[in-house]
Amino acid sequence: MKNLDFPSLRIGDLVAPVPIIQGGMGIGISLSGLSSAVASQGGIGVIAAAGIGMCETDFFKNYLQANIRALRNEIRKTQSLTKGILGVNIMVALSNFSDYVTASIQEGIDIIFAGAGLPLNLPTYLSKNSKTKLVPIISSARAAHVLITRWQERYHYTADAIVLEGPQAGGHLGFKIDQINNPSYQLDQLLPEVLKAVSLLESKYNKKIPVIAAGGIYNGKDIKKYLSMGASGVQMATRFVATEECDASNDFKQAYLMAEKKDVVIIKSPVGLPGRAIQNKFLFDVSEGQKKPFSCPYHCISTCDPNTTPYCIASALTHAKKGQFKHGFAFAGSNVWRINQMVSVDELIKTLRKEFEDASH
Repeated sequence: MKNLDFPSLRIGDLVAPVPIIQGGMGIGISLSGLSSAVASQGGIGVIAAAGIGMCETDFFKNYLQANIRALRNEIRKTQSLTKGILGVNIMVALSNFSDYVTASIQEGIDIIFAGAGLPLNLPTYLSKNSKTKLVPIISSARAAHVLITRWQERYHYTADAIVLEGPQAGGHLGFKIDQINNPSYQLDQLLPEVLKAVSLLESKYNKKIPVIAAGGIYNGKDIKKYLSMGASGVQMATRFVATEECDASNDFKQAYLMAEKKDVVIIKSPVGLPGRAIQNKFLFDVSEGQKKPFSCPYHCISTCDPNTTPYCIASALTHAKKGQFKHGFAFAGSNVWRINQMVSVDELIKTLRKEFEDASH
């Protein structure tokens, strides 16, 4: 009888029995609780670096130090909770991107996922003894080609894998507003293009570069579809918010459970990118031209102009994580409205596995 179970996901010498990467969700949504639970179930758990120091007492006085200290502590805590594969998601647009990368490598993290910009010099942070794998998050075949070629030519290093994130993802998107719902830019169209580009580079550089599909992937049937198209694995984030182990507050999780299809909106983020979020009064006020007063403790995103932006996105997302939606909002993927119950990570993986098996018949 044909084996209908999940195939494993191999990234270099790392082998995840479950081909699911839990997407990194910043400002405290995916920390040790969620990432260790996913890793323990055989997937790849991911800590998000952005705003990780929000609970440090000196967060506003010593922003840089507080974040790096919190990142190191969170990595160590997560490593103590699981023997599974762990990653850190680091936005290239973060002003102190290099500090996060250096700290993650020093702490022996298995994988760095780098998106929200092209991490053109990421291999320079590796030392001879580093075990950390480097996985850029891209949104087109062209970006994959540029990045892999540049890394190889300049640093004699090829990406260990590629995450292709389509426009149905939550949070900041690597697409222009008019591309988000354009059929030509959907994951189903982009994946074959990226697979073709990467395949040529694999042959040229003699290295396997797994492609992971991401953005709007909801159930086991979706996983089956993208693996059948040639992806080596998938990245899912939104589904993991409505789990008991997710590090967000219960009020934040309730926003996911209560969301309706009409509530899922595209916003213009202060960082200069479109983003997908759940509509609420805070976002409505901003769309009506209201400016939310704030002081900028540290220019955390290089593409944000604190003098002209109507609100501080780090502050808004921090408030939302704590359930204080009067002062913030939640990012979410396009399928958030389909989530209607809270489950454990174990239950979610079992459901996805059953749906995958059913779709394989």
